[in-house]
This record gives sequence, structure tokens and C-alpha cells, in this order.
Amino acid sequence: MSVDDVTAAFADGPALIPYVVAGDPSADATEAYVEALAEGGADVIELGLPFSEPIADGPTIQEGIRRALDAGMTPARYLDLVRDLDVDAPIVCMTYYNLLLQFGDGDEVETFVETAADAGVSGLIVPDLPVEESAELEAACAEHDVALIFIVAPTTTPERVERILERASGFVYVQARMGTTGARTDVSEDTYESLDRLPEGDLPYAVGFGVSEREHAKAIVEGGADGVVAGSVFVDAIAEAESTESAADALREKAAELAAGIDAAESDETPEPETTK
Repeated sequence: MSVDDVTAAFADGPALIPYVVAGDPSADATEAYVEALAEGGADVIELGLPFSEPIADGPTIQEGIRRALDAGMTPARYLDLVRDLDVDAPIVCMTYYNLLLQFGDGDEVETFVETAADAGVSGLIVPDLPVEESAELEAACAEHDVALIFIVAPTTTPERVERILERASGFVYVQARMGTTGARTDVSEDTYESLDRLPEGDLPYAVGFGVSEREHAKAIVEGGADGVVAGSVFVDAIAEAESTESAADALREKAAELAAGIDAAESDETPEPETTK
């Protein structure tokens, strides 16, 4: 997998990008969950590499990260997990810069990027890395054909958006609202304002933060997004399930529900999805 695989996921229409935490509650369970998400219609899968200080994440994902860390998930085990995955959807790693710096000998981020690329990681999202400080990671990602995906917040200035677009690859993650991740009951007006002010370019724009329902996905695509990112709703389903099998079923159904919302926006119709949670 490569940068082109990430961008190609948007070629046939808006993409669904679900997120789960690797190792929550175990590596074996995560494999089943990733397969279920792909079966449910995921075009790209965002697989979180847990870090002890997840500043961009809300309580739901923080709890998923805690469960994964308690179960022994590490960067090395994460990459072993990615190697074992058998899905067509590109895998994007969402994590924090400290883990990249500490990987290997701890003197450069290229060691992590090279190892991640060899394992099958197609892209990286590093929310605590400012674009102004990203030259080393950008060079490593370019060297090893890994997408470097930046987050654009509602408060990101036009000047910083321009710098982000100069360095980003794969797609751009548009933060739907201020604050941290977490399922919501509505789509923030910030979503539409953020999309309206972003310039047209070569990279797709995928909107996340707060997406949990079919109508959210539909509204976001109707607002002009090229993709929909959802995380907390899937992590919640894992936490609430009584078994790996029931969690996988819930993830598959929720992915299908969100994919149906995307399809409805594309067709300008409102049919009921075949499966709902």
C-alpha cells in the first residue's frame, strides 16, 4: 500500500474512514474488527496506535486507548498486527509524535516510517505535530511512500491551511468542530464553514469529529466533503459488546449504515440502509 492507494480510495466517490484503537481489547480482536469494518464498506481504515497522552481524543477513545495499553499494545506489536491484516482498504496510523521519536534508536522518525511502510501502513496522522515542525516527518514519508495527513481545525488560519496543503498527501482531515473527538447528535455548523473556506485542490477533504449516524454522513457529504471519518461510535460499540463476535457484528452494521448515508447523499435519495445498528 502507498500514498496513491490512500488517494485512490476516494476515486469512486466519497470515502468512509472508520477508526478503532489497535489492541482494544486485544490484538486478535482488532484483526476481527478491521475485517468487519472492511466488510461493512470502509474505504480507508484509521487504526490508532495508542499513546498515554492522547490530547486530541475525547473520553471514549481515551478509554479505548487505556484498554489497549493495559492489554500490552506497543508500537512494535502494532506493526506486527498491521502485517497480519488481510484487507484491501489502506491502513492509516493515527498516533502521537513522541512514539515516532522513541521508536528504534530514538534519534529520528525515519526508522518508524520505514518500518511502518514495510508492515503495510499507508498513511500517518500525527495531531500533535505542527505543520511548521513537520519537515523531517514529511521527508521520511516521501522517501517511503507513506501519506502524511494533517488536520485542519475550524480555527486554522488561511495561511496555515496553505502550508498544510503544501505538505499534506493522501487526504486532508477536516475537524468538524472545536474540542476533542466524541460522538455527537448533530453536525456542527463549523463543518460547512470549514469546507466552504478550503480551496479546491488535488487532495480530498475528509470530515471527522462527532460523526455517529447515517444522517450525519449524508449531511457531511452534501456539504461538500470527499470523505467521512468516524471513531468514537465504533469504539463505543467495542466497549459495549459482550464478545468479539458481537462487537464485530456491531462494527460491520454501523459501517454499512454510515456508508448508506454517503451513498444517499451521492444519489440525492433517502432510502433506508440495509443494515443498521
